[in-house]
Amino acid sequence: MKAPASINPRIVEALYCDALVLADEVRARFDETRRAGLEAELGDDARVAVSCEGLRTTTRVMHCLAWLLNHRAFFEGEISEMQLRRHGRLIGNLPASSAEEIAALPPAMGRLVTESERLYARIVRLERAWRARDAMLVPVNAIERLRERLGASLR
Repeated sequence: MKAPASINPRIVEALYCDALVLADEVRARFDETRRAGLEAELGDDARVAVSCEGLRTTTRVMHCLAWLLNHRAFFEGEISEMQLRRHGRLIGNLPASSAEEIAALPPAMGRLVTESERLYARIVRLERAWRARDAMLVPVNAIERLRERLGASLR
């Protein structure tokens, strides 16, 4: 079986830059809608839909940023691998927006929601691959440590 690809600083940095740009676009687009008074023109149902999607999208992007920041800190030596394992988990499975909910939004907002879901899915895949790689390595490392201790005690 082929081992999952490892996460490296370049991947994390590229995704972090993408997530920052997306976070800024999401904030600007949803704030613009509120500031321009477009919510009033949308009607109650659409206004609620825009608010819900704004919250979901922002939450999705912020979870991605938190995960990426933890991994950046690890690669910079600011936190240990143990700290990363404890605190660097992607939080929960955030609900995806339905196609109907996205279609009800203005096109630019729908695009941002879709982009946030794609980014989140990429981070989920990286998280799973990273955890799977670690799960495969832990028993090997434990066996190697046991062999070293046994070897040292026999000398």
